[in-house]
Amino acid sequence: MRKHYVLLVGLLLLSITAITAQFSEQKRNFDKYEGFYNFYYDEGNDKIFLEVDRLDKEFLYVYSLSSGIGSNDIGLDRGQLGDEQVVYFKKAGNKLLLVQPNLKYRAITDNELERKSVEQAFAKSVLFGFPIVEDKNGTYIIDITDFLMQDAHGVSSRLKRTEQGSYSLDKSKSAFALERTKAFPKNIEFDVLMTFKGEAKGGYIRSVAPNANLVTVAEHHSFIELPDDKYKKRAFDTRSGSSPFNYYDYATPVEQNILKQFIRRHRLEKKDPTAEVSEAVEPIIYYLDNGTPEPVRSALLEGGRWWNQAFEAIGYKDAFQIKILPDDADPLDVRYNVIQWVHRSTRGWSYGSSITDPRTGEIMKGHVSLGSLRIRQDYLIAQALMNKPFAERDDNYGPMLEMAIARIRQLSAHEIGHTLGFAHNYAASTTGKASVMDYPHPQFTLNNGKVDFSSAYETGIGAWDKVTVAYSYQNFPEEEEKIGLNNILDKAKADGLRYITDQDARPQGSAHVLAHLWDNGTSISKELDEMLSIRKVAINNFSVDNIQEGTPYSVLEDVFVPLYFFHRYQTEGVAKVIGGLEYNYAVKGDGQEVVAVADKSLQQEALKSVLRTLDAAEIAIPKEKLSLFPPRSFGTPRTRESIKGKTGVSFDALSAVETASDMTLKFLLHPEKASRLIQQKALDTDNVGLADVLDELIASTINKKQKDTYLNEAQTIINFRVLYHIMNLAGHTNVHPQVNAIASQKINELNMQLMKDSEANAISAEMVKRIKSYREHPEQFKMIPSPKIPDGSPIGMSCFH
Repeated sequence: MRKHYVLLVGLLLLSITAITAQFSEQKRNFDKYEGFYNFYYDEGNDKIFLEVDRLDKEFLYVYSLSSGIGSNDIGLDRGQLGDEQVVYFKKAGNKLLLVQPNLKYRAITDNELERKSVEQAFAKSVLFGFPIVEDKNGTYIIDITDFLMQDAHGVSSRLKRTEQGSYSLDKSKSAFALERTKAFPKNIEFDVLMTFKGEAKGGYIRSVAPNANLVTVAEHHSFIELPDDKYKKRAFDTRSGSSPFNYYDYATPVEQNILKQFIRRHRLEKKDPTAEVSEAVEPIIYYLDNGTPEPVRSALLEGGRWWNQAFEAIGYKDAFQIKILPDDADPLDVRYNVIQWVHRSTRGWSYGSSITDPRTGEIMKGHVSLGSLRIRQDYLIAQALMNKPFAERDDNYGPMLEMAIARIRQLSAHEIGHTLGFAHNYAASTTGKASVMDYPHPQFTLNNGKVDFSSAYETGIGAWDKVTVAYSYQNFPEEEEKIGLNNILDKAKADGLRYITDQDARPQGSAHVLAHLWDNGTSISKELDEMLSIRKVAINNFSVDNIQEGTPYSVLEDVFVPLYFFHRYQTEGVAKVIGGLEYNYAVKGDGQEVVAVADKSLQQEALKSVLRTLDAAEIAIPKEKLSLFPPRSFGTPRTRESIKGKTGVSFDALSAVETASDMTLKFLLHPEKASRLIQQKALDTDNVGLADVLDELIASTINKKQKDTYLNEAQTIINFRVLYHIMNLAGHTNVHPQVNAIASQKINELNMQLMKDSEANAISAEMVKRIKSYREHPEQFKMIPSPKIPDGSPIGMSCFH
């Protein structure tokens, strides 16, 4: 038995020696790439061999998509970055392991044993194991083909998650893309054309792939040298507007917080730290996708360069620059901060992401992706609001294009801001549009009966943006930094600037009275009133002259949609004020108000304004305009951005009302808001309570009679939605029981009222019937859905940031 074992080991060693000798002979015919790591390409077998000349040396591994799918709903875009991971090669027997250490848990100490105890306490991850092909004096050759040929970015799982079908990688239809496989001194790049095979089941993938059963994208892998240790971390402050990165330091003294938080930022230093104004040692340079067309190209360059105003304010000269990406540069190359112009089949979100050193939070590469169809939505909004733009000539598109370009300038600055390390500030619109990191709705005014959008968007960086740049990038002597940073935030508070971000601004599940998406105005309720006035004027002016000669009337309906729902985002914000809260990201000793219930008069004003959106006389499409919207013509079918209906081919004006009213009611009678109303009434009986809101709502809707028969039918549609939403509160399981009790009481009161005229009124009888059905089987109640509101953001689908 022992002889057999020795013989087997000997044969194995001979085999390895033979393979090693064979590779040494063959690699002479391979293409060699010299860089951060040297590697070889074997064209005959489409394989890549990596030369590893240093073990246990950390570097950064990043995967991304160099070509995408083109569907916003699937969410796999060209240039999309994946996770960055610190990794290192470790030898284990006859193979090298690619190991990802656990950087979330650390021990920052000189005590090596303490560091090791934390390292050994938490799991690490071995990403891959590579058999050694050649070993020469501690330099190893490994075959990394299978590692690079795996679905690192999770394309197949994303397709499955979005219900497009089950796909798997087809290696027979995949290959290395050598034109994007390169070696540089501080990074090496690998690009792989990957085909996924499966049975297409979803409409999204069918709409974008030429053969939806075979989906080909390109995944990119980068091995990157980590920065040196001269970068200085800066403490995160919840009031600063900067984005944090966190880890736990187990070497922290017991009396201090084990959670360490620092901000994400680029490295920036003055050439002359003593000078009031100095150039940077290395300026922050962004490069614009050279495939971006005009006039978008110029707008993106101009808007992005606004940030230099903020860097000048802290004593830098030309520290932030934007240039055109060189023709021979790859947008995924870590050496370039990039602004990419990304195409999709539908409108979708733009976003700013980055490659960050997970050890320190240093931003190594900013990567902006701007959806190319966003500009067309702003153009469409302007086209709908403009009074008869094409009445006299078809080339009168200048004002619409100018507004759309103004939005692109702002969008460029906004997304770059994320890659500089900044979070959204949704309270900035209440202090003179103080930040490009807000979501700005175009600002319109009425001028002699016409809508004026000459000042739709702001230009230049805002006062809050200068605060965030100062906090993140202003240089201080080390002993003065903490005081200097606090002074920046204290001055911002003294100047009346407010900062509230995503978690407190989203329309569902948040309650802040100042932070909203796509809103305008210091008084959000008055702004809604003004927007409804603008909407009414624009709808009254709307005509066939809002489209060009020869355009199908069906397109006129598409132009009308953003005008009809023009008030949607302001309505969301106003509804949040009812049962809302006023608070700050306060810290002990900073003098900020911590939290308070929204003022009663503010809530009453908001309720009055929001109820206007449930008045058929306000919200219904004027009946004289309905002749503009015939059944869809051949070749121009309805899309996801059309008004949905229940009348077949004909335009359904009543469903438009149903959709609009349901939008309001989802926010006005949100279960969490209802429970907050119970609590705020308990704290102050003089404040607005749930019963008050329901009484006002019922009086303004179900008890309201419209004289015009068309408006009366539209109001009836609204009233049924009101009833459903009250029923929803009455039976909801995740509210305070007082909510159920009050909603049930209002249903009982309504039932008694409706029964009095149910014999003579069919609508009253139907409401009584539905209330009876609800009472008998409340557990079976399901909210009857209204027709889905068309995609709107931007300007409304869920945000990626």
